[in-house]
Formats: sequence, structure tokens, C-alpha cells
Amino acid sequence: MGVQMYRVELGKYAKKALGRIPKYIVANLLDWVQEVEDKGLEKVRKIPGYHDEPLLGAWKGYRSIRLSRSYRAIYFEDDGELKIITIVEVSKHEY
Repeated sequence: MGVQMYRVELGKYAKKALGRIPKYIVANLLDWVQEVEDKGLEKVRKIPGYHDEPLLGAWKGYRSIRLSRSYRAIYFEDDGELKIITIVEVSKHEY
């Protein structure tokens, strides 16, 4: 069994959001993407600062990561030989 390879993609809404969110949030997202592609999703999920967690309700099957106190990225993974992680949304979290 070989090493699992990951590729992270930005969905349409996530790409649009990048132009509207603060640059430090974009930098945090790009750091997460690089870590996933370098280390693998399982290892990055264990990093406490990202607060990676499964979502419920209408978002069941998706996961979110924390990019700051307010901003989240929502993603899902496509199982296959090459795991593709698609970020579907980056938005300010409502409390």
C-alpha cells in the first residue's frame, strides 16, 4: 500500500470568496491546503488549531476547519486513488 496522495481544489463559491475576505484568512487557507497536500488529511485533522469537525443538518457529509475566530472553510473529500479535497465555501461564521 503506497502513500495516499491529496489534491485540494477550490470550488466556485470558495474562489469567489477569496476576493472578499481578508488576506490573512486567505493565507491561513493556503497554509492548510499546503499542509494537507504535504502531510495528508488525517495528520492535519489532528492539529488542534484547525478545529476540523464534521457538520450536521443540511451540511451532513461535509467538514469545516477554522481559519480564524470568525472564518471557516467547508470542504468534502472524494474517495479514490487520489483523494481530492474540494473547498466549497469560505465564509464568516455567524454566532
